[in-house]
Amino acid sequence: MIRKMLPTTLLLLAACSGGKDEESGPEASATIGPLQKAERPAPAETAVDADLPEKAKQPVETPETKAPADGKTIPPAIRGRWALKVADCKARKGTDLTALTIDAANLRFYESHGELARVRESDSGRVVADYRFSGEGIEWDRRMQLELADGGKTLVRRDEGDGAAAGPMRYTRCT
Repeated sequence: MIRKMLPTTLLLLAACSGGKDEESGPEASATIGPLQKAERPAPAETAVDADLPEKAKQPVETPETKAPADGKTIPPAIRGRWALKVADCKARKGTDLTALTIDAANLRFYESHGELARVRESDSGRVVADYRFSGEGIEWDRRMQLELADGGKTLVRRDEGDGAAAGPMRYTRCT
């Protein structure tokens, strides 16, 4: 809303100025008045955002989330901290029972760790890969599909193979 009001306010202020400069000479050009600071052009993306309100509802893209999948690691947009229960996002380590932390090659759960073994399919918001897990003195292999939903706010996990969860699990991105 403020972005939309700023151009109107600037036009009103410019109209009130009468078009004359009060000062002249080298000292006047060295100082920048409040009106001059406000007249600096806004970045191009600000104008685009104002014209496309639905874009404002999308998550902010950073170089990491815009990076393409390389087919050898977990895509950057999927990396981060996730939790099945939102409360676990703020829980201290050791009490965050449903938290999942993802980096380029690892999945870290409360009591287990999965190391990326092979990427089978990958794009910027989805990966199907094989992992070697270990935890509580046991080792196992598991194929998982990790896919972003809800504009990157949700991670849907689907497991395949022996001992896999029956249905999809939906994680919330921790901020």
